[in-house]
Amino acid sequence: MTETLPHQAAPPEEPGPPGEDRRHMIRRRALTLLIIVLLIGVPAGYLAISAGQSRDSGRDKEAKYAATGMTDGWPSKLQRRIYEVPVPVPSDEVAYYETNNWKTSRLYVQFETTNAGLDAFLAGLGVDRDALRKDKIAISDRAQRVTGWEFGGSGSWWGVVNEQENPAPTQDVVVNMGNPDYPMVYVVSHTVP
Repeated sequence: MTETLPHQAAPPEEPGPPGEDRRHMIRRRALTLLIIVLLIGVPAGYLAISAGQSRDSGRDKEAKYAATGMTDGWPSKLQRRIYEVPVPVPSDEVAYYETNNWKTSRLYVQFETTNAGLDAFLAGLGVDRDALRKDKIAISDRAQRVTGWEFGGSGSWWGVVNEQENPAPTQDVVVNMGNPDYPMVYVVSHTVP
């Protein structure tokens, strides 16, 4: 006689994880898309902005160093400090031009100021109004050709050379006192590097 063994019942089917409903799937895909955009888009945007700023900066510097004559605006604080040209405030019609070579560096500056501004400028050079000499054109013909300045014709011209020992710069100054309330100042500061 054969004993029959009881049959084991088949294991009950375990329910699998519940299926993903549509709303959950959309939320998961949106989150994945957001992460991809943040990981790729933000650095790409940063690079695009940085490249644009770098290109603009290069163009500005190129224009500055390609200048072949007076440029409207104030020389930088560093230029004013190196060449010891204390442009006073207030000043109008400010323009400058810098040249450098192995022998001499020059900063050409022009500005219109007030009487108090002229006194402040001269004091910054270490001289006063008494140092100015009538009809003294202290700026050379060469410097006049470089800048386009002309000191002939009408005008009440006063000048001074503030000579200093190297490495301090020497300033050649011409002041047009044609309008005594608003003198026009022309300066060439040169130094040997």
